[in-house]
Amino acid sequence: MSRVKGGVVTHRRHKKVLKLTKGHKATRHALYRRAHESMLHALYYAYCHRRERKSDMRRLWIVRINAAARAGGLSYSQFIDGLKKADIAIDRKALAEMAVNDPSSFSNLLALASAKLKS
Repeated sequence: MSRVKGGVVTHRRHKKVLKLTKGHKATRHALYRRAHESMLHALYYAYCHRRERKSDMRRLWIVRINAAARAGGLSYSQFIDGLKKADIAIDRKALAEMAVNDPSSFSNLLALASAKLKS
């Protein structure tokens, strides 16, 4: 049986890994073995952080809503409680967008929420 040399396949695989690690520092983009480790870690972090980004964004929305609500005289928790009592179902992403780009309608929501809290 004839001997099979895997040089072409190996070279392609190495080039693929080195292409993925193009922006990494030092040997992490130049030497295959180090680049492979670097690539595995980078792909793992990318996967995890795609999920983390969702909670980061929610945290940002809550901070923005809280700042706008406090400017109107309510805390975040009071504002959300007032909205629930008023049967207004708006998600935090929309509320944060409204607080930044449409303060007049946000102040209307603040008035509704505070009215429900007092009654």
